[in-house]
Amino acid sequence: MTAQGADQPLPLSVDRTSPVPLYFQLAQQLEAAVEQGRLAPGALLGNEIDLAARLGLSRPTVRQAIQSLVDKGLMVRRRGVGTQVVHSRVRRPLELSSLYDDLEAAGQRPATSVLRNTVEPATAEVAAALGVAEGSEVHLVERLRSAHGEPVALLRNHLPPGLLPLLTEELEATGLYRLMRASGITLHSARQSVGARAADDREARALQEPVGAPLLTMERTTYDDTGRVVEFGSHVYRAERYAFEFQLLVRS
Repeated sequence: MTAQGADQPLPLSVDRTSPVPLYFQLAQQLEAAVEQGRLAPGALLGNEIDLAARLGLSRPTVRQAIQSLVDKGLMVRRRGVGTQVVHSRVRRPLELSSLYDDLEAAGQRPATSVLRNTVEPATAEVAAALGVAEGSEVHLVERLRSAHGEPVALLRNHLPPGLLPLLTEELEATGLYRLMRASGITLHSARQSVGARAADDREARALQEPVGAPLLTMERTTYDDTGRVVEFGSHVYRAERYAFEFQLLVRS
């Protein structure tokens, strides 16, 4: 299968001796090509008949593979245009890393718009997380993080006052954790909870979703190597563009 504008066809193959269904083998390879940027957003896929002939598959098998990616939101069928790559879902491991770094590592070209960069009184929740008195001043940074020109997450971070300089132009150029490290802060550990809820009016507008659309939520309290709280994050992510990955081990 050749994407429009690509010089070389994707290296695709199927193993007929494998118990894995042929359509699923093909779907996995196409999904990997999207995730790795070999099939970029906007790329058009080649002719299903040609791909079926190339791999020795039936056309319904190829159609089923592509439909599974359409169902995942990675591709879309457009009348008169063909099958087009929409975007890849960001898969983020549950570890102490920033969304900016994860997007960049995945080749997703992160971009940031700072919506608020100010000082405000700490609510009871924020005060408890940061270990400060309720009503005392804390720094608030709210950002809209995008990838490939599409919004992915709305990020709200509260930080202790005076922790580090937070210039809007720097926050739009790189990630918060990078700025912390550049200021000599050594990130050590975090407590994190993941959940889900419906988008409210403001979130829906920012993330270009309908009101009530499902959002993934994440709250994180991060500590440096001295045990000091350095930030409390409360973030929401578009469910169709984002997923958390867990590694589970059997306890002996």
